[in-house]
Amino acid sequence: MDNLIAIVAAVLYFLSIAAIVPGLVNQTGVKAKTVFISAALGLFFHAWLLVGLILHSSGQNLSILNVASLISFIISLVMSLAMFKARLWFLLPVVYSFSAINLSLAAFLPSTFITHLEHDPKLMVHISFALFSYSTLSIGALYALQLAWLDYKLKKKKGLSINPNLPPLMMVERHLFKIILIGNLLLTGTLLTGLFFVQDMFAQGKAHKGILSFIAWIVYSVLLWGHYQKGWRGRKVTWFAIAGATLLTLAYFGSRFVREIILR
Repeated sequence: MDNLIAIVAAVLYFLSIAAIVPGLVNQTGVKAKTVFISAALGLFFHAWLLVGLILHSSGQNLSILNVASLISFIISLVMSLAMFKARLWFLLPVVYSFSAINLSLAAFLPSTFITHLEHDPKLMVHISFALFSYSTLSIGALYALQLAWLDYKLKKKKGLSINPNLPPLMMVERHLFKIILIGNLLLTGTLLTGLFFVQDMFAQGKAHKGILSFIAWIVYSVLLWGHYQKGWRGRKVTWFAIAGATLLTLAYFGSRFVREIILR
């Protein structure tokens, strides 16, 4: 059953992509309602799949692929809700592709990492902060890549002004720093709840998570300071945003990827 739900969700995500790409390529209007309906249905089946994969009678299965699929769901949900306001047509095909891939991997390559969050609400708070901070800052990394691409195209004078599907450069930059600010506040919450709620946060085998997350927090804090105090823009912003997201990816998934996927 899970495999069938995953196939339906992936097909719906790819239908959304198919409704976006022609508008981007031909520089015509994207059929936003078609995209939204397909994406909404895809999100429904994605959520249905996650409930079946994660919630078990024996606890919550937070395997690395299930967590990756959950994060993809959060990102897709946020981006879909914002599509009409922020002209995200350049980013949505990437987001939906990752969601389709992650949910398919979670369904067809099942693994197990059972936790009991119902017995430890403080840990659930910490994990919630971690999920939302990583999702938000991943969106920030996508915005940074879009900002770099738009800046490159404008410098090369590729005529972006005639494409109605692409957002203005300044709007992307403004949204980028709002997202990073929110994400860094959530990351601050992740670090604080980890420090006070997770007793073995710096135990052997787990210390790298806290250390890399703290380094990422420093990277994002420096980026925000540099932008608002020194006026940093352009390529430097992109590199900082990507570096922060990479550090968080290593912190959240690095060792677990080796244990659960490579050494399984």
